[in-house]
Amino acid sequence: MRHLCRLLGILLFAPLTASAGEGDAIAAVQVLREGGCGGLVPAARPLHRNAALDQAAAQWANGTEPAVAARNNGYAANALSELHVTGDDSSLVSVIRRNGCKMLTDRGLQDLGIYHRGVQTWLILGSRSTAAPPAPSSVPSLAVRALELVNGIRARGTRCGNRSFAPAPPVKLSDTLNVVALGHAADMARHEYFEHQDLSGHSPAERVRAAGYREQLVGENIAYGPESADEVVKGWLDSPGHCENIMDPRFGEMGIAFSAGQASRRGLYWVQLLAAPKA
Repeated sequence: MRHLCRLLGILLFAPLTASAGEGDAIAAVQVLREGGCGGLVPAARPLHRNAALDQAAAQWANGTEPAVAARNNGYAANALSELHVTGDDSSLVSVIRRNGCKMLTDRGLQDLGIYHRGVQTWLILGSRSTAAPPAPSSVPSLAVRALELVNGIRARGTRCGNRSFAPAPPVKLSDTLNVVALGHAADMARHEYFEHQDLSGHSPAERVRAAGYREQLVGENIAYGPESADEVVKGWLDSPGHCENIMDPRFGEMGIAFSAGQASRRGLYWVQLLAAPKA
């Protein structure tokens, strides 16, 4: 088993007001399609949100070409279009209409993926090849395996260093937290750093909030080196601070992702987010 490098301690963050961001961008796209860009072109049916394209959009935001990112996430595209816009929530409809209305209303497109950070939005729209199996519309298998391991230990209870933890309720996977985790993992991999705070100075809670997730509490575990979900979860459980994060009964949802490093650091960068959503 590869040595588990640099596992950082627990980080918990207090709640702040959530941003609409991602939801506003999705609404803007659907309004423009159904209204034919204000009657300029024929109306089109709403797009279906696709988790594989969500992850592809997050990878695009961190430097991967959209077509490569879609393929890496299992989306067998027959057609693919992308749009990157900058604008606050109140101006998204006009910004998207001005920059990509014709593309957005293409009636051959059927799926939508989105990544939102600050005032920037990355959109990938696609249609799947009928000759290929449909792209996954749920979370990746690594997240499913990590969830199984995390909920297994929460169900049994465990010892984290000198602290004993009673059994805790299971957590469930969140597509939003998966995408945010992927964005931070890809950013660390691309820029070769290993910190909870990203290069723009944003904390895990701020990244989660920017994606439109309404949280009460956020925790983050990161790791560099493990090659599987089993290995990274075991490493976190062997580290008291990370183990306490995993066992915290206040958390109800989880996201997890990894990204391969480049140049001098080619190992895998992992990010796990745990959150207590607002009711």
